[in-house]
Amino acid sequence: MDILILILLIVSVILLLLNFFRKPVARLDTGRFEERLIRVEGALDKLAPQIETEFRENRKEISDNLQTVGRTLDSRVKLLQDDNNKKLEEMRLTVDEKLQQSVEKRFNDSFKLISNQLTQVYQGLGEMKNLAHGVGDLKKVMEGVKTRGIYGEVQLGSIISDCLNPNQYIENIITKTGTNDRVEFAIKMPGKTDDAVFLPIDSKFPVENYARLIHAYDNEGRTEIDKYRKALTTDVKEQAKKISTKYLDPPSTTDFGIMFVPTESLYAEILRIPGLSDEIRQKFNVVLASPSTLPVILSGLTMGFRSVAIEKRSAEVWQTLGAVKTQFTKFGDLLAATRKKLEETTNKIGAAEVTSRQIERKLRDVEALPATDGSVAIEEPSESMV
Repeated sequence: MDILILILLIVSVILLLLNFFRKPVARLDTGRFEERLIRVEGALDKLAPQIETEFRENRKEISDNLQTVGRTLDSRVKLLQDDNNKKLEEMRLTVDEKLQQSVEKRFNDSFKLISNQLTQVYQGLGEMKNLAHGVGDLKKVMEGVKTRGIYGEVQLGSIISDCLNPNQYIENIITKTGTNDRVEFAIKMPGKTDDAVFLPIDSKFPVENYARLIHAYDNEGRTEIDKYRKALTTDVKEQAKKISTKYLDPPSTTDFGIMFVPTESLYAEILRIPGLSDEIRQKFNVVLASPSTLPVILSGLTMGFRSVAIEKRSAEVWQTLGAVKTQFTKFGDLLAATRKKLEETTNKIGAAEVTSRQIERKLRDVEALPATDGSVAIEEPSESMV
């Protein structure tokens, strides 16, 4: 308010000065003007301390107000900062707590999963250890020649029994005349006569040099591999020669035999040796077979058995058809005689019907009696008469 009064006073002085300078110079009253000017200066001198005091008070009031506003702002900003810090701390604690819980949960789940997997690994290692011991025991068992022979014979017998009937093969039979050598299995092959022709099948398991060859593949050089491969070739040829000389005796046997190899890996290794399978087939008349190929061979033999059986039964079928033809001719004659008798019977029945109608015409004029009188006059035939 004081500032407004001061401004109005200054504006009034300025207006007086403007009004004074607008009058002509000739009409100016110098004395009065100076007097007024003096009065104005005196009034200004009196107003100057008041104005200065009011300016100082206003400046102080403004400064106090600014300080109050500053203190208020500082306190509110501080409160706002404290509140924000408190909320941020709460948020941090909440986030830390949830993060810790999540991390702990995931860590516990991961630790549990890892623990279970490690347990399974330990169990698997234990099983592998037991399996290794079992393989070692099996290896020790299979090192015996007799044990390997029993293993091959049992496997061969299982395959043959699954594919053939018991009357289609014989176990441990002497197939070559003049010897005491018994083949493990002999298939009865049908021939043109009633005497059976035997197909010898014997299992062989030359595993020593095969094991050395497998070890050479993993640890040795080319020289050792060739060495043990030649040794395996020699073993296979010797076994094929035994089958050829001990069990083949045409015509009581087939002109070839089958050497059964109990494992697919050994069979594959023998086939990998160039020309070996062809050589033993051509030189010793021996065919190689494995657990996967022997059932195919036996299935082919089964189809051959069926073809021969059908061929043998074809003559019996023709004889049966001839007998049926003869009996069918007799049956036709019997039907003709029966037809003739039926025609004679039909003729007699027709004659009886004609006679019945004639009697009926003659009796038409006779007076009919009541039913009761008729039954008395003529007795009805009894059931025994009928």
